[in-house]
Amino acid sequence: MSKFFDTLVAGYRIEGTEFGVSRESIRAFCDASLDYNPLHIDDAYMKGSFGKTNFGGIIMHGMTNFGLITRMLTDWAYSENAVHRRLETRWLVPVKPGDTIRPHGSVKSKHVTAKSRWVVIDVEVRNQRDEQVVTGEALVEFPPDAAP
Repeated sequence: MSKFFDTLVAGYRIEGTEFGVSRESIRAFCDASLDYNPLHIDDAYMKGSFGKTNFGGIIMHGMTNFGLITRMLTDWAYSENAVHRRLETRWLVPVKPGDTIRPHGSVKSKHVTAKSRWVVIDVEVRNQRDEQVVTGEALVEFPPDAAP
């Protein structure tokens, strides 16, 4: 059994894959999710105001950020026989075609229960201007420690 869990400390960093956002990637997500909200496909519609907000053009689906974070977590966890169990996020800044985004994670804490071992991870997505576009928290479960 891997002793990776034992070596984890607060601040341990997890890096995700960079993603270049384009009109084509936004449209592909529309097709995959069947979400054709004008926010994601209609520039003329997006030139209007939404209360106090004006996006000035189409924006990426927030769930694309969720998917990138999930991929980062599962790639990291599965290699250590762990499972990504929970993810909560908050979208802070809209992502537009031409942006490049990348998810990151940082171990916040570890917890051991009678049946499992848990890692709480602070997650975020940043764009090419180093703006935080998403923040959140994830939970990864490691198998219980094997008996000596």
